Amino acid sequence: MTEFEAATAHDAAVDEARREIVRVGTSLFSRGYVHASAGNISARVGDGHLITPTDAALGFLEADRLALVDAGGEQVAGDRASKTLTLHRRIYAADPTARFVVHTHSTHLVGLTLSGVWSQDDVLPPITPYYVMKVGHVPLIPYHRPGDPRVADLVTDRIAERAAAGTPIRAVLLDRLGPVVWGPDAAAALAVLEELEETARLWLLTDRRPEPLPAPALAELRSVFGAAW
Repeated sequence: MTEFEAATAHDAAVDEARREIVRVGTSLFSRGYVHASAGNISARVGDGHLITPTDAALGFLEADRLALVDAGGEQVAGDRASKTLTLHRRIYAADPTARFVVHTHSTHLVGLTLSGVWSQDDVLPPITPYYVMKVGHVPLIPYHRPGDPRVADLVTDRIAERAAAGTPIRAVLLDRLGPVVWGPDAAAALAVLEELEETARLWLLTDRRPEPLPAPALAELRSVFGAAW
């Protein structure tokens, strides 16, 4: 591939990622997963990243205003990048399969951190098979102010720990701030977010009474579906 062809392909990939981020932001807003200017979305594009601007309303994003960041973390286009840029970049570096990251302040998941999670290593018990298969383990990350770079260290430590244990994670829950989820594409990341938020809603609606699935059921989900639990 010539230099011109490579540049053309990169530009096309950036344009497609811009459209996808706008589409996802609109969908999240219309379904009540985000509000006001809370949350952020990013995509890996080549060696760089696209991310929503700081204080952007995800339901009203403009494609050409998304922040484009190069491989070194320097912004090269768009409005000022979200203050969580460091966290997003570190997630991509820690998990090579991640190509799309979403952070929301989803109501039931933030509410869960306020009322008390199931455990620090698993914010929710494995009460449904699809939670086990589509979400897996979700650790709680202790509270730090929005954009605090120390959060990136805590998240990447958790990613490494779970990968070493053979149960890689797709999400974390930031105390009082909400979930951060990732996947190989937008659809995969959204599937994690939606199942995670709905499971939190179910558990809170049932006053935390449901027992976790029994060990034989979890073992069956691992053997039949490859669930990372």
